[in-house]
Amino acid sequence: MVENEPVLTIHRGHRRPARDLIEAFRGAMTSHLVDAMDGRGALDWRIKPLDPANAGFVGPALTAHAYPADFCAVAGAGMEAQAGDVIMCTNDSYTGTAVIGDLASGMMRNKGVAAFVTDGLARDRAGIVATGLPLFAKGLLPNSPASTGPGQVGAPIVLGGVAVSSGDIVVGDADGVVVVPLAQAESVLVRLRAVQAAETGAEALVKAGNTSFPSWHEIVRVARIVES
Repeated sequence: MVENEPVLTIHRGHRRPARDLIEAFRGAMTSHLVDAMDGRGALDWRIKPLDPANAGFVGPALTAHAYPADFCAVAGAGMEAQAGDVIMCTNDSYTGTAVIGDLASGMMRNKGVAAFVTDGLARDRAGIVATGLPLFAKGLLPNSPASTGPGQVGAPIVLGGVAVSSGDIVVGDADGVVVVPLAQAESVLVRLRAVQAAETGAEALVKAGNTSFPSWHEIVRVARIVES
């Protein structure tokens, strides 16, 4: 006999990053972060902010797996979230209904949630924007989900092609969302500072009127030249 699974399963006890470690990533550009992680770490390009003017955030991940057409895990994550958390909700990229709307977003904002990120859809864009909660989704659709489950909160997920565990550090801006695995955060931060310093030097070259970077010359130097 197969027993029915609980409507919602909540996994607790994950490691949380220190506040000063989180704050060290605040304001980092997502493009600089991926450069510090060998060009990887960004979620699927289709996951975009509903309000690009209010897309910047940083915080520890709280994962959720909302089954297609269901809201149960979103409610569970909203209850479990602590102030400053980023709710990372996979919806299996389902596009038949929204997984979140303005009222749930408002409750999360009231609780101090830093952002909500999903590979599903949202609805009530105007209301979501008015809450001030940075929300990233694949698009908009008015259809509403059920709340019957099953769903999970706190377990490892894959969202937008990137593995995410609760406690990982998540950074977002108008370009997208990047996940920094907690176990690598300290080393990524060291590399991030080096990337930021290099970018500052490169920007100075552009502002000075240069038309190429030294690295471009090396690329062309070793190129195979074919005369026509």
